[in-house]
Amino acid sequence: MNTQNRILQVESLTKVYGKGDNRTEALKGITFDVLEGEFLGIMGASGSGKTTLLNCIATMLKPTSGKIILHGQDISGFRGGALADYRGKEIGYLFQEFELLDNLTARENITLPLSLHGVTAQKAESNIRELASMLDIAGVLDKFPGQMSGGQKQRVAAARALISNPDIVLADEPTGALDSKNSKILMDKLSAINSEQQKTIMMVTHDANAASYCSRILFIQDGCIFHELRRNILSESITAFYDRIVAVMAQLGGGSANVL
Repeated sequence: MNTQNRILQVESLTKVYGKGDNRTEALKGITFDVLEGEFLGIMGASGSGKTTLLNCIATMLKPTSGKIILHGQDISGFRGGALADYRGKEIGYLFQEFELLDNLTARENITLPLSLHGVTAQKAESNIRELASMLDIAGVLDKFPGQMSGGQKQRVAAARALISNPDIVLADEPTGALDSKNSKILMDKLSAINSEQQKTIMMVTHDANAASYCSRILFIQDGCIFHELRRNILSESITAFYDRIVAVMAQLGGGSANVL
């Protein structure tokens, strides 16, 4: 991880829903940086603002105020082609429920972001093979989603998020629809991609096991950052970091049911 290079800056970000008595502040002036090559986890209770934050960065939601800066450019100023390029080339998005198209094969689902930008599957074939090997999905490339397991679907979705070689991958509860075995397989793969390719990943999760793969975790409560944990990658194991996550959860009141 390059500690000198801030790939993403979030500055005083707010998001307000509704007006008057129905007004809700989902984000209350959140500020943080994401470093190049970092695996950043975002944790918090349901309604804490973590998914709202992720969707603002993905431009699925427009923040009420504040800035989101990627490589020195404020994405709030993106329009038309610049916004399409940001969504299609600079970020990859990994959804909780896979969001694969049932009438397309795994290969076609993976290359869909490229086809939207005029890149053919033939031109991307070497990238497809590389991702399929890394994510262990070579055997399902010509299958439809209905012929795959949940774990295979999510790894195909991960390949789709990575195929355009984005600057940052945004993952929203990527293990939420998986059993413990497939969750571990997915997190092992994402961790390897992060460490071997220095791919920057920002992941919202409620799962302490998934979070233990991160290099840093921001805990969000009521739209504000209230705690941070950093893992010493060189000397701290995933198991030890997991124990620290659980300890923080317990200290913050009532364990995972209340904190995550």
